[in-house]
Amino acid sequence: MPQIAHAREHRLWVLTAAQSSYVLHLGADDDLPRGLHWGRALTLDQAVSLLDYPPPRQRSCEDMSDGTLDLSAAGGLRYGHAGLQVRFADGTRDLELDFTGHRVEQRGADDEELVLTFADGYFPLVVESHYRVRADSPAIERHLTVRNSGSDGAEPLHVVRADSATWILPTLADYRLSQTFGQWSAEGQLQRSTLAYGETVLGSRRGVTSHQANPWAMVDAGDATEDHGAVYGAALAWSGSWQLIAQRMPSDRASLSLGAGHDPEARTLAPGEELTTPLSVGMYTEGGFGAASRTWHDYIRAHVIPHPDELRPVLYNSWEATEFDVSVKGQTALADRAAAIGVELFVMDDGWFGARVDDTAGLGDWTPNPDRFPDGLAPLIEHVHGLGMKFGLWVEPEMTNPDSDLYREHPDWIIHRPHRRSTQSRHQYVLNLARPDVADWMHATLDRLLRENAIDFLKWDMNRPLTEVGPLGGREDDTLLSAYVANLYRVIDRLRADHPALRIESCSSGGGRLDLGILARTDQVWASDNTDAVDRVAIQHGYSQLYPAQTMAAWVTDTPNPFTGRDTPLDFRGHVASAGVFGVGVDLAACDEAELARLSTLIERYKAVRPVVQHGVQHRLGAEPGSAELTTAVQYVARDGRETVVLAFQNSRRYGRADPALALRGLEPQALYRDADSGRVHHGAVLLTRGLPLDLPAGEHASTMIHLRRVGLSEEETIISIGVNSRP
Repeated sequence: MPQIAHAREHRLWVLTAAQSSYVLHLGADDDLPRGLHWGRALTLDQAVSLLDYPPPRQRSCEDMSDGTLDLSAAGGLRYGHAGLQVRFADGTRDLELDFTGHRVEQRGADDEELVLTFADGYFPLVVESHYRVRADSPAIERHLTVRNSGSDGAEPLHVVRADSATWILPTLADYRLSQTFGQWSAEGQLQRSTLAYGETVLGSRRGVTSHQANPWAMVDAGDATEDHGAVYGAALAWSGSWQLIAQRMPSDRASLSLGAGHDPEARTLAPGEELTTPLSVGMYTEGGFGAASRTWHDYIRAHVIPHPDELRPVLYNSWEATEFDVSVKGQTALADRAAAIGVELFVMDDGWFGARVDDTAGLGDWTPNPDRFPDGLAPLIEHVHGLGMKFGLWVEPEMTNPDSDLYREHPDWIIHRPHRRSTQSRHQYVLNLARPDVADWMHATLDRLLRENAIDFLKWDMNRPLTEVGPLGGREDDTLLSAYVANLYRVIDRLRADHPALRIESCSSGGGRLDLGILARTDQVWASDNTDAVDRVAIQHGYSQLYPAQTMAAWVTDTPNPFTGRDTPLDFRGHVASAGVFGVGVDLAACDEAELARLSTLIERYKAVRPVVQHGVQHRLGAEPGSAELTTAVQYVARDGRETVVLAFQNSRRYGRADPALALRGLEPQALYRDADSGRVHHGAVLLTRGLPLDLPAGEHASTMIHLRRVGLSEEETIISIGVNSRP
């Protein structure tokens, strides 16, 4: 079946992605594309037959295409959300777009891209709607290109809103919206709720992705479970302000529209200029939310993150041990202990540069503090490398303190509005990265830091949102927010091109910058500043809905936890961190020998299962975190099926209740699996039905890690196999 098929006489296209199809049809009266089908794969003939269905009945003073337009342009009797809004020089806002043609372009060896082109009937406006279909995924990637096609001297036009895509959902029995919400230290809280009639608006006005919401949503008919049901999902690859509108109309048509920018952000296009929106990715899957997540994980590994086949190292981060009390001697002692317990990457956090002894000074002055590092960073880096570890460094290059040499030299470099107070947060300002000179300074500063020091890893932080955002340069539009993100991407891209061995962790006070756009340029994300293991189970559950484990940094830190005051066992903390990219933030200088030995064992056990956790297929098991049920778990199955890892967590116990057996997923029913620790052998069919006995330790906050290896077929299956293979 071709990826993109066209029925010219019917003005219809079928985009086939894996076992799913998205069908587009141009209206006879308005030339605008309608989403005719999104779901199971259809042939071209089957898709054409959809045109035989009767149209919806006309209602007074309404355009019946409202809520069905794949390119939802403002105009006429349409009153739903308009994903494309343009204001022309004479004040006209309605668009009258005519279809002018299409083309199909080959993208790589196996992928195809459909481009539908439209032009306004009067004004010099050209719109291209792009659809890329991947051969190995049900993902469809979309974006818009909006161009002022006028000649020199023509009037500019103002793009008020340009969503990357409007995804038209099929008519369902009901509509349930899945999303994550949160706040600092409580990111990724999963919510599933009936989609209200009208417009449900998610987004960020903060200039970053934000802790409060994440730019994706999933919709089902209200009956999907973790293992059953059809799920429709869409995400936006953008690391700045964004908006997602889930629209449900009284006619029970529904759509998801995603785009950069939250409030109207007019962008002026002079003649010949064009605007290209970020990617929006849509995905239809069957098999419940678990299957949807696994398909997203596969797509992100294959087409988003750099170096997907690498194993992320076990890291140590010095922040919770030392905070700003940084010195060569102290960091060297921590590095010695980190190496002794099996750490592979030592990361020195804040406090190493400029006049930085607390959070009031030094941001922007990215040279080693001469009092703390009189010989620069080289002695510490050489010591770390001599211990067999890589060296990482914390930076926050998008910020400056008023008490810094950078600010004293360039006070005009911060984001601010003339004649208005500049808001400080955390004693710092945001540098105006939208300015080319600031972007050049940032690249040159970081490039010099990397060239002068053998740094393997950057923890790239961004600790406050944008405020007082005004015009960029002499323009009278709102391009600063989009130019900020575009220049951020350019700086990171240039650094990675010039330093190909460099690896980067995205951090923004935790999970404030997590999206497909930043993941295309970084290797992992610090999911939350909250390292409380109980809270982390819920945060990581929400994270896993879209993003794979190999991108999620998770640490073991001290107890009682500094955020919650909760006391949890070391094994519980270690098992929670083992669900992603294992890290240690414990004050190793304060650990006794028993604690160090146990940390070493936890790291050794994690390394044994790391390929399965980071590269395997993930299944969420048991109860959702926070539910009345007591046990929640996550399972990873190796791609070749030979190994599986189960991490199970139980916060409290009930009198007289035995630990439940946990039904596993993704195993071969006829195979045998041996527990790597106990040696006990399990039948695959029994693990899939009755479940895996957990035998959790006594007490609150109990957990376990179980590593199973496939060892062969059961006796009955072996006899059958021999009988089949021995036939004449």
